[in-house]
Amino acid sequence: MMEKPMPWLKPTVDYGPLLVFFVAYTLSGLWVATGALMATTLVAIVVSYWAERRVPMVLVVTAAVVMVFGGLTLIFDDDRFIKMKPTIVQAVFAIVLLGGLAMGKPLLKPVMSAAWDLTDRGWTLLTLRFGLFFAAMAIANEIVWRTQSTDFWVNYKVFGAIGVTLAFTMTQIPLITRYQVLPEKDGDD
Repeated sequence: MMEKPMPWLKPTVDYGPLLVFFVAYTLSGLWVATGALMATTLVAIVVSYWAERRVPMVLVVTAAVVMVFGGLTLIFDDDRFIKMKPTIVQAVFAIVLLGGLAMGKPLLKPVMSAAWDLTDRGWTLLTLRFGLFFAAMAIANEIVWRTQSTDFWVNYKVFGAIGVTLAFTMTQIPLITRYQVLPEKDGDD
């Protein structure tokens, strides 16, 4: 196990399979891209485990849905399954986050506490916002894949959804700043 964090790991594991999916789609179509997504998702799990001796729960959930819906796409030769995959993943995240809040547990805290140190109120608000965001993204994916071409959906999935997610995350900076727990100052006052 490595002593120092590897800054390349998270982006590679998170976006590598998506990049491979896009390149494979561009070169060979949706069925090859689906198989490539499935294979690179498994590689991402192996790399994550090799580097950190653990696999993040988000990756486990995503991989399970990729394997099931990718497999159904290939077995039944039906692209609707892979197009539903983002909806299912985002809906699961929304249900887990909002369900946790309903039980009084801001479940974003254990996932993101290494990045941010927030008050309990901050974690509750951030979890609520992300839960609602994931619900909206699940609905958006359903609208896009059901009303647009496959080419449009692939571009939305690879570029649009990532862009919207990054933009949404950036809009949360004021909340994070407001509810951030600041370290106590040392010294005599």
